[in-house]
Amino acid sequence: MTKGGMEGLKAQKEFLPGDVIFAEPAYAAVVFDSLTHVICHTCFKRQERLHRCGQCKFAYYCDRTCQRAAWLNHKNECSAIKKHGKAPTENIRLAARIMWKIEREGSGLAEGCLVSIDDLQNHVDSFGEEEKKELHADVESFLEFWPSQSQQFGMQFISHIFGVISCNGFTLSDQRGLQAVGVGIFPNLCQANHDCWPNCTVIFNNGNHEAVRSMFHTQMRIELRALSKISPGDELTVSYVDFLNVSEERRKQLKKQYYFDCACEHCKKQIKDDLMLAVKEGENKPSAEMVKEVIQFSKDTLEKINKARMEGLYHEVVKLCRECLKKQEPVLGDTNIYLLRILSIASEVLSYLQMFEEAADYAKRMVDGYMKIYHPNNAQLGMAVMRAGVTHWHAGLIEAGHGLICKAYAILLITHGPSHPITKDLEVMRVQTEMELRMFQQNEFMYYKMREAALKNQKIQVMPEPSNETSPSLFHKKE
Repeated sequence: MTKGGMEGLKAQKEFLPGDVIFAEPAYAAVVFDSLTHVICHTCFKRQERLHRCGQCKFAYYCDRTCQRAAWLNHKNECSAIKKHGKAPTENIRLAARIMWKIEREGSGLAEGCLVSIDDLQNHVDSFGEEEKKELHADVESFLEFWPSQSQQFGMQFISHIFGVISCNGFTLSDQRGLQAVGVGIFPNLCQANHDCWPNCTVIFNNGNHEAVRSMFHTQMRIELRALSKISPGDELTVSYVDFLNVSEERRKQLKKQYYFDCACEHCKKQIKDDLMLAVKEGENKPSAEMVKEVIQFSKDTLEKINKARMEGLYHEVVKLCRECLKKQEPVLGDTNIYLLRILSIASEVLSYLQMFEEAADYAKRMVDGYMKIYHPNNAQLGMAVMRAGVTHWHAGLIEAGHGLICKAYAILLITHGPSHPITKDLEVMRVQTEMELRMFQQNEFMYYKMREAALKNQKIQVMPEPSNETSPSLFHKKE
């Protein structure tokens, strides 16, 4: 079942892991409300200093190049914001950008699109009471914002556009892939069917216009990339949700967000569920009652952790993680998702607090568990292995750090490609850790002396502040 409601996409030729099957620019895209002043509204990169639009004082850009590139899409929005007195919410802004594009180009097939906006599925008929209420509020706000001199659309069509945004809005991330920063509509991507164990991945590329000559500039786009060998005629599938959940939970999430029952092989046969719910084996095998108790304790702890993270109480988060691990370790298996979730949070927060040795131990256990669960070319696995590698490097564990960084690089070459900013960062780290490793192997004592001196002189590279987001879904769903 595709959210686009079509037959899905089929491969026309053979593809190998890492091949780009297609790249697609956004039909329309907007920055999230909370980040409009720190993210460029054209390329969605996070920048220290941004230029503000002098007219509406709302839109921000990296530079004149991004500002010029935005004008076609921002022109109507700019005067509407000035007239309205303030910018509306992201959903209204995205709907308005779609409608202005339809006003300019018509609603038929846009250039390079396999499907028109009219034909994308909206699932409005499946909305619950709460969703219908939100839809009604969005339509009201849209009508207040939409200028009278622009083309007028019927209520049904406006509702259709909001329905399309609700189930086809794709999450856009900043150039480091660390934070979801916006939402966009990519009609071709909407045609790809879901599979929990897909043969493709979708990566957002912010584009690049740093080259002096504009012929080398690339635009913001999504890329559909092959994860495994694909033969002509095979269906191209992507996963709408993170695989790190038992099949029943993934199916619930897919039904709730995308209104279909997943019938993929991994859900039907509950493949890997046993690993995700693993308990300790052997003489001290815990009772079913004990397992139930520890899982409930883990769920309660995760709620407390979320609350503490929201308040920035990171030492409290570490305390909660340590308590929970003490309870989990004698009972849960190494691949149990409740154990892996706590290990992931603990390693991320301890790295942020620069307690690298303890963080590295948890990160290693987390990665070992992930390797047994995820597809070997999964983008989230690659990012987790990269973080674990950086943590090990910070802890002075240069051999393990270099090994993890090389492993992450091999995954990201396939999922992101060699020219993606994240892969380029990783390549720099790989070269640096390789050089350090050689020095370490030649003279361990000298290596530590030089490392100590280097760290004293330079401000240590602090890990990003832990985000409160769980692994983002492929498509953005308004909470």
